[in-house]
Amino acid sequence: MTNEIRWLVRLLAEQGLATRSQSMVALETLGADPQLMDFAQKLIDDAIVEDLDQLERLAADAHTRGQSGPPPSADGQIRNSSATTPAIPLSGVSTPPMPTSPPPAFDFAAVSALDNTALAERVGKLLRESAAYGASDLHLTAGAPPFIRKHREIVPLSSAPLPQEDALRLNTVLLAPHQRQIFTERRDFDYALALDATNRYRVNLMIHKAGAAGAYRMVPAKIPKLDDLGLRNIDTVRKLLSYHNGLILVTGPVGAGKTTTLAALVAELNEQRQDHIITVEDPIEVVQPPRGCNVTQREVGPHTKSFASALKGALREDPDVIVIGELRDLETIEMAITAAETGHLVIGTMHTSDAATTLNRLLDVFPAAQQSQIRASVAESLRGIICQRLLPGRKGGLVLACELLVGNTAISSLIRDGKIQGLRNTMETGLKDGMCLMESVVFELWQQKKISTDTAKANITNRVLRAKLT
Repeated sequence: MTNEIRWLVRLLAEQGLATRSQSMVALETLGADPQLMDFAQKLIDDAIVEDLDQLERLAADAHTRGQSGPPPSADGQIRNSSATTPAIPLSGVSTPPMPTSPPPAFDFAAVSALDNTALAERVGKLLRESAAYGASDLHLTAGAPPFIRKHREIVPLSSAPLPQEDALRLNTVLLAPHQRQIFTERRDFDYALALDATNRYRVNLMIHKAGAAGAYRMVPAKIPKLDDLGLRNIDTVRKLLSYHNGLILVTGPVGAGKTTTLAALVAELNEQRQDHIITVEDPIEVVQPPRGCNVTQREVGPHTKSFASALKGALREDPDVIVIGELRDLETIEMAITAAETGHLVIGTMHTSDAATTLNRLLDVFPAAQQSQIRASVAESLRGIICQRLLPGRKGGLVLACELLVGNTAISSLIRDGKIQGLRNTMETGLKDGMCLMESVVFELWQQKKISTDTAKANITNRVLRAKLT
């Protein structure tokens, strides 16, 4: 248990938000070496702590105190406390005021005075602290104030716009020489940044009218478990993974958590099977160490020219499972369908909002002369579609809403006959197969008081369901 978590357990008990026993139960479910923000999120998910703002303040306090060591006590253990008992003395350690600004602190005005070694160290620290604070992204853009994004809300880190030269240095100081050359030549660059074994980031660098800009997406330190994602009908999802051939699609808009779900699916296969898994990603975000499976991870750019070329090569590399980071063009989609038909389980992602849109996008990339053939191929090979959205929670944070399509006989017939407009009715009658519609799931989340009425209305178009949102 980290010092930060020890402090948070103690502070929660002192404030009467969670007893030590409740905290220990939550920690046990997180496995070995849980991180502070994972623990905090677990407390929210299990409804142990409902005051999100107070929890965030205590977590920030615990993060600061944890840098100096564990909570002091006579026996070296965390002692229980509650709202009815006096707070345990902190042995001379003064209690700092609750922070009113996010922990990530950086003197952006001093960038020009730092050499590259010192600047690289400061940027690395900023990234680590942003992740510890629970941010999903860090943005460093010339001509604009730097900011982080947390629960989709923008949190400024400074009021002053970054000068052009400072923005360029901040965004290139962590690059290797060959990466800096690629960025200079292409003017935009995607890569995976690993500060250490637990701090990884997906980075996009670009040049815009005011200079350089960088977007840093935090990658979870731990490979997520399927059971922890909040997916609906988890047994149905596991059934999809039990097939040894066919096509599974994970879809949703940007920022919907597709990468996290994809990583969890691969991790599940990795633990449950003894197969050869090949992944093609741009870039590699979540590293999957071999467990039951031999996992070969390839990155577009350093390891292969494109998704299509990697997929063509994969078919000659004796794979059992092929994972494609994004199905974005006709050649890649056509080869993915072919691989699914020829005895491989293929899992890919697409940027679509629901199952019907996904199928239309999948089919419409093909010319008219191929439509009949491709509909038959997709009808035969499609195992299921997991379509998800992340919605703002009523008590803060984000809530996963998930639509699930299962490729049963009725769905296959609709696809083969080109009658995608009948998909909704078929999914409504497919509840026994584990299917669920996005709007129905959103309505249930509203009934469970997990999302607000405004959020529900923004994601439900069905008149009958909207009339019930009162």
